[in-house]
Amino acid sequence: MEEYNPNRQSEQKLKIAVAVLIILVTALGFLYFRERQFNKRNEDLSDLQAKDLLVASTKLDSIENQLNTKIIEIKRLGGDVSELIRAKQQLQKDKIALQKSVGFSMKKYELKFKKYLTLLGEKDNELVSLRKENGILAAMNDSLSKEAQALLEDITFAQKALNDSAINYTIRQKELSERNRELSEKVSQAAALHAESINVYAISTKGKESDGGVYKSKKVDKVRITFYLQENPLTTREAKVIFLRIIDPAGQSVADMSTGSGSFTYKNKDVTYTAKQRIVYDNSHQSVEFVYSRGQAYKDGKHIIELYAEGYKIGEGFFEVK
Repeated sequence: MEEYNPNRQSEQKLKIAVAVLIILVTALGFLYFRERQFNKRNEDLSDLQAKDLLVASTKLDSIENQLNTKIIEIKRLGGDVSELIRAKQQLQKDKIALQKSVGFSMKKYELKFKKYLTLLGEKDNELVSLRKENGILAAMNDSLSKEAQALLEDITFAQKALNDSAINYTIRQKELSERNRELSEKVSQAAALHAESINVYAISTKGKESDGGVYKSKKVDKVRITFYLQENPLTTREAKVIFLRIIDPAGQSVADMSTGSGSFTYKNKDVTYTAKQRIVYDNSHQSVEFVYSRGQAYKDGKHIIELYAEGYKIGEGFFEVK
């Protein structure tokens, strides 16, 4: 019979405890390693998704700029822009969804980009036909095309800069936004109305009309201003409001709110107008006429006539009272 040895039994228990401890430490170490790998993978995926979101947002902005350019060009050439407007509305929904970044998939957005770019390519071909039909000056189209191309090249440059510096990217985006604003302003200026052959006639209390530009105060009961609107294929054929300002020799606007005078905004300032008139522009070198009755005598001296429409000054004339 083997003799009982308490020291030996304690040694066996210690070995068992050490073995269990080693197993636990190994298991904990493995779990810690797996957790580090999982966290690192999630961080890598998060960084990649953030970069993809930024690239997708930039591409959508670029496509929207191209859609805006195509809508402006096709509309002024008399083409149908309904398909482009629907595409723009869908693109704006895509941008909102992208900002929420719920269920974002770069592969899904690549398919969207391809669809938008295919539409833009089709509209380029349509523009070629429209330009031939309308006889628009090639130089003007070439200028706008180069501006648009330069804008696209700048956007491409900004996309490449994403990998280098987020700060540089933000600065470039501001520059591109300003460039796009300048391009839109150039298009708007080219499409603005222009008044020509501005004439002023004095009408006496007896209804007798005279011209010549210099009138006696007592013979001026009303003034009749006539002018023509230049033909411009870039100007949209639609209803437009024309504002008339008569400025007296003291530099004050001739106005009476009770007879229809008011104010409008010009270069971010409120400007008082003498009278206004709504016309339908038809690009036919049409004539426009204002007849204004002040109800009191005009001051002696030179009076300036100014005409405004759609935020632009479209013409100027004068008459003199003595």
